[in-house]
Amino acid sequence: MTRYLSHIIAGQHLIMSGERALFWESESTLIIADLHIGKTGHFRKEGIGVPAAIYKDDLHRLLSQILFFKAERLIIVGDLSHSVANRELDLFRKWRKDFPSLEVHLAKGNHDILDNRWYEEADIMVHNAPLPLYPFLFAHDIAQVTATAQDLYAFAGHIHPSVTIRGKGRQSLRLPCFYFTRTHCILPAFSRFTGSYQVRPEAGENVFGIVEKEVLPLQGKVVI
Repeated sequence: MTRYLSHIIAGQHLIMSGERALFWESESTLIIADLHIGKTGHFRKEGIGVPAAIYKDDLHRLLSQILFFKAERLIIVGDLSHSVANRELDLFRKWRKDFPSLEVHLAKGNHDILDNRWYEEADIMVHNAPLPLYPFLFAHDIAQVTATAQDLYAFAGHIHPSVTIRGKGRQSLRLPCFYFTRTHCILPAFSRFTGSYQVRPEAGENVFGIVEKEVLPLQGKVVI
């Protein structure tokens, strides 16, 4: 296993990170999905004692990835936020001001319901339709990708993909994963405070699980 693992798509060098991020090397672009800012705050508002440290850890991990890769652009394929504005979103906006030269794009997801002014003040470029950057396309839900865009390899999030591996003694473990098909990649949810959906890879598809911040190739090891 390794914290960083290379993968080639459409002649482009991509680096998977055990921190649930993907780096597009030639474009100095970090790609993530499903940050869900504000989710822990909404749980606490409902009387469920979810520690604020979970969200702060997500922001710290994002910071470390931007600095490690020296990213010049950040693409979020949907669900930057979880719901309406709260203090965690205020903290993110302050965090954003520390990176004025970082270009941030959001391919809008179903949870991204903030007022347009919030995105403007946070200097985030919002895309209501899938964002094409040849040879790739960025969308929140792969279902948004139409037949006219099939010549572009798509990156999406939304479902928080995971796979299950089995060990000895009938033990099994569900892991978040990068899921590469022939036409698209589903990214793992960047936030650790999310559920997951088990994907069922077919022959010729590639799955890479995330185990303790390391990336593990799982071809032939996935439980169906």
